[in-house]
Amino acid sequence: MAPDEMTGRPPGLVLVVGVSGAGKSTVGRLLAERLGWTYRDADEFHSEANRTKMAAGHALTDSDRAPWLEAIGEWMDRAAAAGERAVVACSALKRPYRDTLLAGRADALLVYLHGTPDLLRSRLAARDGHFFPADLLDSQLADLQEPQPDEHPLVVEIDQPPEAVVSATLTLMRRESAVGSPAEGPHAERVGHTVAGDGSPASAGPTGASWRLVRGEQSAEVVQLGGALRDYTVGGRPLLDGFSAGSTITGGRGQLLVPWPNRVGGGRYDFGGRSLQLPLTEVENGNAIHGLLRWTLWKLLARTDDSVLLGTTLCPQPGYPFLLDVRVEYRLAPDGLRTAVQATNTGTEPAPYGVGQHPYLTVGTDLVDSAVLTVPARYLLRTDDRGLPVGREPVDGTPYDFRAARPIGDLRLDTAFTGLDRVPDGRAVVRLAHPSGLRGVDLWLGEGTRYVQVYTGDTLAEAERRRRRGVAVEAMSCPPDAFRSGTDLTVLQPGATHVLRWGLSPWGYS
Repeated sequence: MAPDEMTGRPPGLVLVVGVSGAGKSTVGRLLAERLGWTYRDADEFHSEANRTKMAAGHALTDSDRAPWLEAIGEWMDRAAAAGERAVVACSALKRPYRDTLLAGRADALLVYLHGTPDLLRSRLAARDGHFFPADLLDSQLADLQEPQPDEHPLVVEIDQPPEAVVSATLTLMRRESAVGSPAEGPHAERVGHTVAGDGSPASAGPTGASWRLVRGEQSAEVVQLGGALRDYTVGGRPLLDGFSAGSTITGGRGQLLVPWPNRVGGGRYDFGGRSLQLPLTEVENGNAIHGLLRWTLWKLLARTDDSVLLGTTLCPQPGYPFLLDVRVEYRLAPDGLRTAVQATNTGTEPAPYGVGQHPYLTVGTDLVDSAVLTVPARYLLRTDDRGLPVGREPVDGTPYDFRAARPIGDLRLDTAFTGLDRVPDGRAVVRLAHPSGLRGVDLWLGEGTRYVQVYTGDTLAEAERRRRRGVAVEAMSCPPDAFRSGTDLTVLQPGATHVLRWGLSPWGYS
């Protein structure tokens, strides 16, 4: 396997830690293979006396472990002196053990594999031929001092196949190497890259678990239901008209739209020589709307204080007999919130695919009428009374030309735009500004985005007080009804991946 490339400066050493049964050896070995680095398992450095003691069911003391840790450290120093990069798997249950292994090794990175006690016990019960008896797990859990934020660990959940654990680890490592030089060391201050100690959700409710991300004055919350973005604030000011904690999601707020955004007329489309019928989820108009994953509980794959990676599987089902692995990463960066939605066709046949996301922006006005909107698009899609496109036309001379900033006024928008003008970095930027012009938020459309839907919420089925309170600005890879028209529809071949990137950049809030 070709080594995985790292952006920026990679660490010289990765220390993979966790209790017995967490999969340290398997993950460490696979990670080293993916990186093309040297791998060593800390168990290899145990003395025969230590092995005999553990096999007899006796826990090691700190004095038993001292020469073991010293031997591991000496090997790491020899590897560094020889110019080798290495992955070392080690239980390192206590903070002093990790400090011993990491002290003075400034280019080391700590990866903590987290699992529930029940999962760890089931794994140990199924393991055969290892000198560590399963009944010692309780003593390890009692001794465990989970890595704390000032250790800057990367926390990865183990309730997924080892290959997925490694992929999640590499995702976090690539970002870490791109953001800050590992020469700063694992004990240097890295704003926004500390890691929650247990990777557990903040709370549960109608939308499942939730995870709060924090970086400086920025704060965001993501929920398990649909992997949706609940809110985003800067300096305590909300930039999303989201949904309150403990409430249900209405109006599509913050939801991921997979494997199609917007509508499929009649829910019926032809693909691969078959006529397929999707469930009609917009019953009043006889359409299938916004995909199949809005009401699915997504799984936590990895998280830090300022980022979270969630994933789910879209299984074959009536109307969509295709298999997709879908992931979303939310990350707070110095310039704002960044989102990447990735789908891989893990099935055996080509799959039709589109994606979008449905956040509502606000700049603190009571209604959106006075907010100032800029949409850098040359064309709009005209639609019929069912919301389905009937043609494309220039925005020139229409009330929908927002290429120059102007207040929304009483205009009702539920409009798809395309022909996006992009800035030199390849992004198209939709701006919503406060009437004062002193602050606002830019929603940028990056890789995989060809369309943007702008919706002022006039037709929401909710109480009137929620209408026109925010502007939905939806990054989309394809137009509405693409499953039927084929316009800019992505056909994912087996093994192929599509990525959609968008983000929010606030301004005037500092």
